[in-house]
Amino acid sequence: MKNIKYNLASDSWGTEEIAAIQQVIKSNRYTMGPKVKEFETEFAEYFNTKYALMVNSGSTANLLMVASLILSKKHKLNKNDEVIVPSVSWSTTYYPLSQYGLKLKFVDVDLETLNIDTNKLENAISNKTRAIMAVNLLGNPCNFKKIKELCSKYDLILIEDNCESLGAKYNNTYTGTLGHMGSFSFFFSHHMQTMEGGMILTNDRSLLEIATSLRAHGWIRDLPSSNSIMNKSGNDFEDSFKFVLPGYGVRPLEMSGAIGLEQLKKIDKFITQRKKNADIYIELFSKEENIIIQKEIHESSWFGFSIILSNKMCEQRNKFIQTLEENNIETRPIVAGDFTKNPVINYLDHEISGNLENSETIDKCGFFVGNDHRDLSNELNHLFETYKTFEKGV
Repeated sequence: MKNIKYNLASDSWGTEEIAAIQQVIKSNRYTMGPKVKEFETEFAEYFNTKYALMVNSGSTANLLMVASLILSKKHKLNKNDEVIVPSVSWSTTYYPLSQYGLKLKFVDVDLETLNIDTNKLENAISNKTRAIMAVNLLGNPCNFKKIKELCSKYDLILIEDNCESLGAKYNNTYTGTLGHMGSFSFFFSHHMQTMEGGMILTNDRSLLEIATSLRAHGWIRDLPSSNSIMNKSGNDFEDSFKFVLPGYGVRPLEMSGAIGLEQLKKIDKFITQRKKNADIYIELFSKEENIIIQKEIHESSWFGFSIILSNKMCEQRNKFIQTLEENNIETRPIVAGDFTKNPVINYLDHEISGNLENSETIDKCGFFVGNDHRDLSNELNHLFETYKTFEKGV
């Protein structure tokens, strides 16, 4: 099995995506246009949500969500407020919060689910806490029953970073639709691939309108004549360059919208295969005494497969990673590990609630391998055999 190469991700495009690109080229409309709008409409319908807004990445989706809530007149999120975040996530979960003057309050994650430890959540809430950024890590939904109970009890805003969990469900409801706003990423390694791209979902029209303005320079051009920010004058010349909010230039390409339409047609099939791969992963590794694997909450969409080495194996992680590389098995840290260990933390206003012992364990002993739309039974068996051979030598 040494000839098997286990990549982190693979291309999920077919002839349909290439044809969609060619149609955009023939139309001579490369910037955001009708295909993006059509993709937004179909994406919202798929997830049973009122509104969808496409942007150029999942990171900017997070940025516009935070900015929209800060600029909203109806939501109580202001500079210097605290936002509770899990201590294991991607960098752009945290940066937008900090860039808008919010204080990060880090809470440890559960060692098995990898999501924020809801048993430690309430202790982190103070009179300055205004929001929770729930991150569904590696395809796995958070415990939203507990999170929503606390949001209701303390009148907190719920934001979802769902960039790694497209298609996951909690109580038969898609993640990314359980909070005030939710973000998605369509980067190469994710469930859908549109070159670059991201999406925001919300049921709040005023938040959609703010994010729409922010997406393109903070102008009103893309808003309806009557809206919650500033109604248009009716003079197209004056309205074309009317700037009302401190916005950005984060529009997606028309090609990305066209590709997204084709990928959305395939997403059910993609996720079904990811779940089949997960069944193999669980069967192979769940009974290994020196390994902790991710425990599924409700319906994961299985972004990737985490492995946390325990007992004597933890000390051997670096050697094991090297062995995996020698056997053509690609690995990465579990997202960013304990994010507070990164030097960039010195730039972020933050506080740590309690200890981060589980995050530290993940940081020192964990890694993940990829999952995608292909049958990975050979790759996963290759991984398992490589592990068992290594374990015998320890």
